[in-house]
Amino acid sequence: MEQVNLFENKIAQPLAARLRPEDLDEFVGQEHLIGEGKVIRNLIERDQITSMIFWGPPGVGKTTLARIIAKRTKAAFIDFSAVTSGIKEIKAVMQQAEENRKFGEKTILFVDEIHRFNKAQQDAFLPFVEKGSIVLIGATTENPSFEINGALLSRCKVFVLKALTAEDLVVLLKRALTDRRGFGDQKIHISEEMLYMIANFANGDARTSLSTLEMVVLNGSVDENGVTHVTEETLEQCISKRSLLYDKKGEEHYNLISALHKSMRNSDPDAAVYWLARMLEAGEDPLYVARRVLRFASEDIGLADPRAMEIGVAAYQACHFIGMPECTVNLTEAVVYMSMAPKSNAMDKAYMMAAADAQKMLAEPVPLNIRNGVTKLMRDVGYGEGYKYAHDYEGHITSMQCLPDSLLGREYFRPSDNGLEAKYKERLKQIKDWKASHKED
Repeated sequence: MEQVNLFENKIAQPLAARLRPEDLDEFVGQEHLIGEGKVIRNLIERDQITSMIFWGPPGVGKTTLARIIAKRTKAAFIDFSAVTSGIKEIKAVMQQAEENRKFGEKTILFVDEIHRFNKAQQDAFLPFVEKGSIVLIGATTENPSFEINGALLSRCKVFVLKALTAEDLVVLLKRALTDRRGFGDQKIHISEEMLYMIANFANGDARTSLSTLEMVVLNGSVDENGVTHVTEETLEQCISKRSLLYDKKGEEHYNLISALHKSMRNSDPDAAVYWLARMLEAGEDPLYVARRVLRFASEDIGLADPRAMEIGVAAYQACHFIGMPECTVNLTEAVVYMSMAPKSNAMDKAYMMAAADAQKMLAEPVPLNIRNGVTKLMRDVGYGEGYKYAHDYEGHITSMQCLPDSLLGREYFRPSDNGLEAKYKERLKQIKDWKASHKED
């Protein structure tokens, strides 16, 4: 049992902690999971909790849901943090859970930030989940597909919690102003427009919105009647330097680079520059972005505009030479160029088709005529026999076979009609027509 400090002043707790919902009726958002008749509400009300993972951004109610479950369940409930606990603590908790099971009592183990456990630590839970010693509830801001052990994940139902809407957050902010756990005993004057400004600033995070409200109220001016007035100037001072929510190793990192790539692919320079700015302003390594832009030059443009690769290489070198913040304009030039260039994925498709064949047919022999007969023995067994040096022939081309017999006739490079690639397509047709007409028996 948690010990209570008689000298603890609850008012000293942060506003977000004081206003943490204590039941489902106070919970805001996640209607797709806890609305009337929805799955998590049903599980809580029937006390039929099974192992599950709550996945969602910060401040959307993952821990709060777990605490509501703790109040409603008849099982022993253990709150466990992956930040402060190691394998020793895991073993102690598992031993206690096993003792509970022997006496017919179920144990629900809540693990906050479960993604912080390594695979070996996560494995320690697996046998106890399998035999029913514990019901595991994990909370994570990271994609469980990447961060949770596959065997453990297969035994848990993943529930996706969504970022709260501005309307959801305004409901919370208004409650904070009227609830005695918040500022209900004080007279606060703040416009609804400013509440929406705080909600938009919080970007779906209830904790951030309540912390911001607390800051602006504490910095408000009090008149002779004891009313605290929050002005726009005070609000702007409190939220002017917003930290962009961006984890360079987390899912948002991949979401943003995906957005950049797909905006360039869709020939949308405005969107591409926006996503570029989102990453760079949040502290992303410009060389990482430059590498992805360079990959794009071949994957999505290729021979439709061969200069795209040159631009990509130049942008990478510029980032390397001058760094941030000067290189932002170099990357912007590259991103806009890629967005505006004609598109073709022929290079990517060519490699992927060839790779698929290479993986299935790893032992196909190289034709003897294009093997290098560097020794007499090699030449005696046919290495290099029949090889035709293209430069010795008219047009610098021959009909010599270069693919293995089993792959004869395969076509990997299939150029589009876009940009300069149309010219390469015509040239390829000429080559194939010539080879067909000069095919050797």
